[in-house]
Amino acid sequence: MARQPYRFPQARIPERGSGVFRLTVRNAMARHDSEMKEECLREDLKFYFMSPCEKYRARCQIPWKLGLQILKIVMVTTQLVRFGLSNQLVVAFKEDNTVAFKHLFLKGYSGTDEDDYSCSVYTQEDAYESIFFAINQYHQLKDITLGTLGYGENEDNRIGLKVCKQHYKKGTMFPSNETLNIDNDIELDCVHLDLQDLSKDPPDWKNSSFFRLEFYRLLQVEISFRLKGIDLQTIHSRELPDCYVFQNTIIFDNKAHSGKIKIYFDSDAKIEECKDLNIFGSTQKNTQYVLVFDAFVIVICLASLILCTRSIVLALRLRKRFLNFFLEKYKRPVCDTDQWKFINGWYVLVIISDLMTIIGSILKMEIKAKNLTNYDLCSILLGTSTLLVWVGVIRYLGYFQAYNVLILTMQASLPKVLRFCACAGMIYLGYTFCGWIVLGPYHDKVFLEKDFSSSEFLLMQQSHGWDPCLGCICRPSPLATNFTLPGPAMWLESKAWCLYLIGACV
Repeated sequence: MARQPYRFPQARIPERGSGVFRLTVRNAMARHDSEMKEECLREDLKFYFMSPCEKYRARCQIPWKLGLQILKIVMVTTQLVRFGLSNQLVVAFKEDNTVAFKHLFLKGYSGTDEDDYSCSVYTQEDAYESIFFAINQYHQLKDITLGTLGYGENEDNRIGLKVCKQHYKKGTMFPSNETLNIDNDIELDCVHLDLQDLSKDPPDWKNSSFFRLEFYRLLQVEISFRLKGIDLQTIHSRELPDCYVFQNTIIFDNKAHSGKIKIYFDSDAKIEECKDLNIFGSTQKNTQYVLVFDAFVIVICLASLILCTRSIVLALRLRKRFLNFFLEKYKRPVCDTDQWKFINGWYVLVIISDLMTIIGSILKMEIKAKNLTNYDLCSILLGTSTLLVWVGVIRYLGYFQAYNVLILTMQASLPKVLRFCACAGMIYLGYTFCGWIVLGPYHDKVFLEKDFSSSEFLLMQQSHGWDPCLGCICRPSPLATNFTLPGPAMWLESKAWCLYLIGACV
């Protein structure tokens, strides 16, 4: 009998409807769904990190944000330029009026401030004449001024001058005997001179006891008054004029008691809404066109804000999907560095820029309509937003290979540059403090300068008598005429600083 070959048992095929069959199908479907989700996540991640051009080639998706940013750059820059020209007229009007006030109310003003003060007097007669000159000029203002000026009410709702003097309470002084007896409590006396008082003939106010000054006790005399004016130059630019209130203050400073009374003039200009404006011509129509343009800028920025916010929301959702997938498949979380890659900093920059542009445009519209007068805040908002808009262009330059290398180099070197700036800042501060206290008192501009950064620059340029980084030994500075060093020790100290500057510049 022939021997039959051995047959290996075949794998049992699960019958349809059995539990093993359903489990197998379920596992296969779950594996297929997992692969589909992974592939879909890969595609979404790949698409998210594409450039606008690559997205257009991949899905023919129009880069709306890119086109909107280009349009926004043009419109925001145009808006800023127009507002800057308008703001320039405002600043020029304030500065011109300040110069005019100094010529009107300061006796013997040469047209150039002596230092941080406008001018000075050295005799009692000159002090009296300067005080009376300012008061008389105020009384004759309408007859002598070339501007559109009028009298304004002070904080007491009165029209006129307010003259105050500060002096020590009492005391006697005999310099020849080196004797001093003084009460350092300060008294403040004030008098208000109305236009009716100034119009009297003869002027009785000059002979009052208030104007009998005891200069050895006198600390300062302050004359304050308000004037009103209208800026008509804006009409030539087809804009509505602004109404101004000038709070002027003249201070005769005798606190040093050095025989020199410094005269300070300060003019604080505030823009107020004009009560009644009747202007005929094309000014009103031009204002309406500008308001429409500003409104269009707001619409463009709102659209950009919505699109960038939507992109960030979608990015956060994509990050959440990626974190869940990574934790489910690899059983560990994603590092923080990779998580932050989903937050596009350029979108955050654009959102901040859009918010500032919208707020600044609203303020500009209110200023244009003469409902608000806060030019400074509007300038800060529009200027900063325009800066951020132009900085945002760097993102699109990064899509080109030549620019991308430069941007990556800047990103890699930024931490080292910041550390270098921190170290250099310590040296800078040390040099500033040391030089300011050692050499600063011997030069008025450095010693009186309230800004330490400006003091540093003046110190470098003037304290040694040479221009910095241009040859300390060979080129004396013409500004060094006000600088004197007592003794060889200070002279050697200044030369040490000069050698330090040469080394720093080299």
